[in-house]
Amino acid sequence: MAARAQLFLGASQVVTCAGPARARRGREMLDCGMRTGVGVAEIDGLIADVDDERTLRTRYPDAAIVDLAGGVLTPGFVDSHTHALFGVGRFEEHERRAAGQSYQEIAAAGGGIHRSVRDFHATPDAVLLAATQARLAVLAASGVTTVEIKSGYGLTHDEELRALRLIAQLADALPLRVVPTWMGAHEIPRTARETAATRAEHVRALIDEQLPAVVGQGIARYADVFCEPGVFTIEETRAVLEAAQRAGLGAKLHADELHGSGGAELAASLGAASADHLAAVSDAGIAALAASGTVATLLPATMLFLGTGRQAPARRLLEAGAAVALASDANPGSSPLLDFGLVLTLAVSSLRCSVAETMLAATVNGAAALGLADRTGQIAPGFSADLALFRARDVRELPYWMGARLCSATWARGIRCHPVTPTP
Repeated sequence: MAARAQLFLGASQVVTCAGPARARRGREMLDCGMRTGVGVAEIDGLIADVDDERTLRTRYPDAAIVDLAGGVLTPGFVDSHTHALFGVGRFEEHERRAAGQSYQEIAAAGGGIHRSVRDFHATPDAVLLAATQARLAVLAASGVTTVEIKSGYGLTHDEELRALRLIAQLADALPLRVVPTWMGAHEIPRTARETAATRAEHVRALIDEQLPAVVGQGIARYADVFCEPGVFTIEETRAVLEAAQRAGLGAKLHADELHGSGGAELAASLGAASADHLAAVSDAGIAALAASGTVATLLPATMLFLGTGRQAPARRLLEAGAAVALASDANPGSSPLLDFGLVLTLAVSSLRCSVAETMLAATVNGAAALGLADRTGQIAPGFSADLALFRARDVRELPYWMGARLCSATWARGIRCHPVTPTP
């Protein structure tokens, strides 16, 4: 069968993010590879060429032409931290926080993650799939072509396996690249909080019973633990993630989100793929991340939505030499965000990142946080044709026009995923 080829031509700028197939850090974050007068050739889902347009037309005379209409072409964004599989939102908690209740107080009253767990258990598969697919379509419409989705609203053995099965179904049904993560350690069930013995039994059950079943499914690529005072301790987190690593899963952490507890240091010591949140990271945690291969994934929309008045210390992380990524944290409680464009805006306005740092954090470094830096996150020969097109003339417009929804098209592996082409 003849190879299928497409030429993407007519962009005002092509932001390639081209470079090493790994997380970028330090001075590497200053150049996002912005080029003018070039087009992109795609063959069978892979980038084949990036060259001047006349050369590409000559080299690939039979290729289909995709007219970019003077827009900005970038790699598709890699949203490396979401909890997008859920039923209804928790909008009532938003108002309760405005009235002064803390995250912990809402959880103690039956809200928070436990509220979403009850809803997940009661919601049929078809409803969960339809709701999540609709959310992912909106993310794709903002430039996302790769998305990580965590379990964690199941919590019980059977419901966690169900969650991962649903994530696998989404991965099979959508052109977006979906990376499944097991997060059975998202919260301690209320019944396991009663005594130290029952809590220890729950952690042991995660390791001895749930983890082997998860690995047996062959769906999850990572294990994640909510390492935070009041949730899982450093010792419990280490036990779960070391067991997961021995079983062949990668490790990720919710680390130092609301209170500093040494989560970043633990992530670095484990060689975790990423340490996420980090709004309360310590100086020692910053140094540990900078000296490690662990990606510091920042979630600025979460801190904005929670109204904390603070953000992760992005500049200190970048200047220390840590690899920094950006993600949405799309979830029903603390970041009901489906527009990745706002993440870009917050990165510049609240985290004080440059546009180049923002673009690399949202593409190459997000890919590195998912072990995908060798296949997506940049527009370069041999990489997946994961692309996003924006109604703009300059990449600096993407974070500038707050809430403008500038993305006009996305492609994952060369297949259009926004807008979706109607089936004849």
